[in-house]
Amino acid sequence: MVFSGSGGQGVITAAIILAEAAVIYENLNAVQSQSYGAEARGGATRSDIIISDSVIHFPKVIQPNVLVCLTQNAYNKFYPIIRPGGLLIADTRFVQIEKKVDAQQKEIEMYETVMAKIGKPIVFNICMLGAVIALTGLVAPESIMKVLEHRIPQDFLDMNRQALDIGLALGEQAKS
Repeated sequence: MVFSGSGGQGVITAAIILAEAAVIYENLNAVQSQSYGAEARGGATRSDIIISDSVIHFPKVIQPNVLVCLTQNAYNKFYPIIRPGGLLIADTRFVQIEKKVDAQQKEIEMYETVMAKIGKPIVFNICMLGAVIALTGLVAPESIMKVLEHRIPQDFLDMNRQALDIGLALGEQAKS
C-alpha cells in the first residue's frame, strides 16, 4: 500500500505504526519506506508499506492494492499507480476525486470528523489508519493500540484511541 499526503500530516508515522503492528503483534512480515518533498512541512510525502505472510523480496510498491491520498497534490501525483481493482481512500476535505480510476474509491470525511469530535488535527493520521484497517482487515485494531501504547506519550493515548475508533467507524460506514 501507499499512504500519501503532505509533510506534517503524520502519513509516515501512520505507516510505521501499521508496519510495526503487523510484525510485532500479527506475526507478519512488513517493509516500510518513505520519501519526502523538498519542504519539511507541506511538501509531498509518500510512504510505501508491504505486509505479507511470506518473504518480501523488494521494498518498493509499484502498483499498490491500497492507495491513501490525504491531499489533492498526492492524489494528482499517485492515482495512476493504483492496481486495477485496488482500493483508493481519500479524505473529502482535502481531495476532490476528478479522474476515473479502475479501483474502488472511498471518499471519507476523516479530517472533518476528527475536528468535530476531538478538535485537534494531530490525530488525523490515526483516524486514517483506523479507516484503512476497517476497510482492509490487515491487522487487528488491538495491534495498532499496542503499538500506540509504546510510541505515544501517556497524556495523548486517549485522544489517539478515540481517533482510531472514529476511523474504524468511518471505515465500516464506507464499506456499505
